[in-house]
Amino acid sequence: MSDADDIRYSTVVFLKAVLPTLKTLVQAKPGLQKLWGSTNAIVQISACAPDGEFDHNGKLKDAMHFEIVDGNLQPRLKGHQDPDFEIEFKNREDLVTFFKGGLALPVFRGFFKHPTLLVKMIVTLLTLSGLMSAEEPPKDPDDAALLTKMMFYLLSTGISQLNKVGHPVFKDWAKKQPDRVFQLSVQGEPDISAYVRAKGGRTKASRGLYTRSRPFFELSFDTIPSALGTLLEIDDMVEATGSGKIIMAGAPEIGAIFGDLLLTIGGYAK
Repeated sequence: MSDADDIRYSTVVFLKAVLPTLKTLVQAKPGLQKLWGSTNAIVQISACAPDGEFDHNGKLKDAMHFEIVDGNLQPRLKGHQDPDFEIEFKNREDLVTFFKGGLALPVFRGFFKHPTLLVKMIVTLLTLSGLMSAEEPPKDPDDAALLTKMMFYLLSTGISQLNKVGHPVFKDWAKKQPDRVFQLSVQGEPDISAYVRAKGGRTKASRGLYTRSRPFFELSFDTIPSALGTLLEIDDMVEATGSGKIIMAGAPEIGAIFGDLLLTIGGYAK
């Protein structure tokens, strides 16, 4: 796989899996709820690309946007033709560099008409970065639970989105699934869960527990600290499984393949 492919897939993960977690972040943080207040706007984040999926006034881009109604951020995994404010990167490389903490400045379109939207987005993105870049589990239990939930959302959505754009590994995996649900969860914490359903090459990620039947495979953790121990790559998975921190419901070989997909998503998002 080429460097250009890796950049493209990282762009997909950031736009379609990482950024949508802003909705969950704002809902969980009273300070951010107050910041967004009664805001009503369309805010877009994009990267110009010659093979981009979205034609915006003659310019091809990869893009997603937030439809913000009364301060509630609703992510839309596609571009918008007339956003009120846009954070536009000149290419995918700059977007990936920016979200990985490097120096790459975007263009802020609509700033002079909506300067407060820039402030709100930057504060929110910095809060996201501060939480997602943690190398140790947050000491605050609420932040630890929030980080776990957001990482579950990111990972399940990332699997589905990479399949949709034709990543060869994820596409091949999805084609082999007759109709199966793969779930991430924490024991006794039904709100901290997510799953991806795969059927004949199609995938759909959802939040919460799958309740229609028993998931084909479930990767569960006994506690939130155990989940973060694995998600932040602090704990050894074999030892964590042996000690009961990780509970796998399903064949071990299926778990190994699913685990590799999760690690790939994590690699693109780091």
